[in-house]
Amino acid sequence: MSDLLLALRGITKVFQVGTLFSKVRIYAVQDVTLEIERKPIVFTLVGESGSGKTTLANLLLSVIRPTEGSIFFLGKKLESYRKLELTRLIQPVFQNPYETFNPLKKVETYFWSMVKIATNGTSTPETLIERALNSVALTWEEVRGKYPHEFSGGQLQRLSIARALMANPVLLIADEPVSMLDASLRIFILNLFRKLKEERGVSVIYITHDLATAYYISDRIGVMLRGSFVETGPAEKVLLNPLHPYTVLLRESVPNPYEAGKAPRVRKKQPLEVEEYSEVGCRFALRCPQVKDICKKEVPPDVPVGDVVVKCWLYK
Repeated sequence: MSDLLLALRGITKVFQVGTLFSKVRIYAVQDVTLEIERKPIVFTLVGESGSGKTTLANLLLSVIRPTEGSIFFLGKKLESYRKLELTRLIQPVFQNPYETFNPLKKVETYFWSMVKIATNGTSTPETLIERALNSVALTWEEVRGKYPHEFSGGQLQRLSIARALMANPVLLIADEPVSMLDASLRIFILNLFRKLKEERGVSVIYITHDLATAYYISDRIGVMLRGSFVETGPAEKVLLNPLHPYTVLLRESVPNPYEAGKAPRVRKKQPLEVEEYSEVGCRFALRCPQVKDICKKEVPPDVPVGDVVVKCWLYK
């Protein structure tokens, strides 16, 4: 296990919703097993809203604990790390950069705080901050003495990434980091993640619902549906030749500019119900055009198809 960056073993996270007398168990993440090699990589979690991507990210950040299962990071159980030690190793990049910084504090205060965390409180020259800012195409002169409202959204997101880099992390967990940015800034941030992987050896778990950016940046990809991985493998294979009916549906939902003049294909959709979050059967059975009787009764197994793993009875 020491040759793995991350290893998830049967991770399940259950939330209870409802009243005191009528509660429903919601499986936000269910029986997830995953291995990511110990090498610089961009691994993308993709899926629609409510698929469990952010819950899984919070589990990896140790913000919440799993109901069942274990998470191993660099060969050790995640809960065995001290908080400060884990802060140095894993850093988050959030969706909304305006929520990362307190509007009443100068941005530079976050950098000095991170310097103390990264260096055990010893004095560190400003060149360390300058290096982090240069990584995101900013300078110390542009940042010194300014408050968050004096920066654009794109600049704040780059500052958020620079703050994370101050800890010299092994892993960045980026939750929808470009969804609030315009197209040109999206490409800049995505290219920045790739540069960090290639030049600084930082691995990135990139979380998105956007297949286009997922295809652009990813080495490997995991497609999530209602808390489970339904398909994992090399990004190009999963996105260009999807196996699971849900991945096919996601792929078909992406507009094709070459079919702009054609009538759109219409797929009948059933309303989402609590059953999709239950532990009985396949989570996609209510919407799947190829559903079988067994799909509604038993959870499908993980089936290897080449170097892709698909959770579907069609391949068993």
